[in-house]
Amino acid sequence: MEAVPARARGYVACVALLAVLCVLPLPATHAPWWALALLAALYAACEHVVGRRLGGTFYPVLLAGAFLLPPAAAALVPLPAALFARVEQRPVWLRRVWRAAQPSLAVWAAARVHGALGGRDAVVGCDFPYALVPAGAAVLAFCLVLAALDGGILATAEHVPLRRAWRGLLSRSLAPVAVHGLAGLMMAVLWRSPYGPVAALLVLLPMCVSCWVFAQYHRERAAHQATIRALVQAVDIKDGYTRGHSERVGQASVMIARELGMDDERVEVLRFAGILHDVGKLGVPTRLLRKDGPLTPEERRIIELHPEYGHEMVRGISFLGEARTAILHHHERLDGSGYPYGLAGGQIPECARVVAVADAFDAMTSTRSYSRARPVETAVTELERCAGTQFDPRMVAALARALGRHGWHPAVTADEAPCGIPAQEPVTGSRSGAPR
Repeated sequence: MEAVPARARGYVACVALLAVLCVLPLPATHAPWWALALLAALYAACEHVVGRRLGGTFYPVLLAGAFLLPPAAAALVPLPAALFARVEQRPVWLRRVWRAAQPSLAVWAAARVHGALGGRDAVVGCDFPYALVPAGAAVLAFCLVLAALDGGILATAEHVPLRRAWRGLLSRSLAPVAVHGLAGLMMAVLWRSPYGPVAALLVLLPMCVSCWVFAQYHRERAAHQATIRALVQAVDIKDGYTRGHSERVGQASVMIARELGMDDERVEVLRFAGILHDVGKLGVPTRLLRKDGPLTPEERRIIELHPEYGHEMVRGISFLGEARTAILHHHERLDGSGYPYGLAGGQIPECARVVAVADAFDAMTSTRSYSRARPVETAVTELERCAGTQFDPRMVAALARALGRHGWHPAVTADEAPCGIPAQEPVTGSRSGAPR
């Protein structure tokens, strides 16, 4: 059994006790039991399909219960889903109690706020747009209770500091729950209409489809991130210098792309390009990457093949788009003296010119065995001096503007090579300090 702190157990017990107190007035509410049973069964079914198959939580039925039922009755809607859902982590009983008590308190609060603002009359009379006001307030109350309880469990079970436990919980949940609340309101209105509950159930079909599409998108995105993370980790293990370098080049590439006004999709591609620009080093012999001392001309030629190796490695990864071109050409120079193909000027793809500037900037502002990190201002001055010959002046100017506005706060700062792995000498000997 996994150890759960005593204070976390006490916290869950207190939340459960509050949920029980919310349900106690149920006999006096004269709630329609058939509606309660139908909504509870429907919520349990949706949680099974959406929660287990799609990896999410489905709130429209729960919020429809808040709009249709008295607070004490609405608090019972989540109960069957929590009691019969499969729990894989221990302690099972504690997790079941938490899964039942937390949404019960949230939906009770939503129903109380909705009723206090006259929401049930608006639902019965299909009084739009007035019905949106109490529904919106109920959704806000629902989110506030969920966020408060989640923050409490983070603080008690995972020892997260109190000042951080609630940070961002409400802002992250408000928009998606508001969409679910709108669907729940549509269900409630149709439920109270002459068409009855059957018509209300039709709202769930498009919601389930949209949840499925959303889940598929996030799974695909997670797979993309995992692919990139695996490639970067492999390069980091082989070449100590690139530890952190790849992520910083991706960050600088994003700054340049945003300054140039590129759309979000292309900015993301540039981030991928920056992160993976050195992936071809996986094809370079490790002894050359770890060589302590100057490289021979033959060794230099071998290392200069890494852009082509990288392009071959990612050729079949379709979601990278033009990032593959940046990986191939990020060592080309505007004057045609770069590699691997000696492209010049406009022959060099725009994305490669972005990554080239970001790569050189991080090389100059990072500490290596053969050179100390230069101040940001010095690095920018050097980039500007080499603009027009080695770098695209437009990219250099964009980076300078972005740094002037936002500064340079790299997310990754681990520049040091692992113990026993020396950083490598520069290949080109360029005055800009550009890495291989």
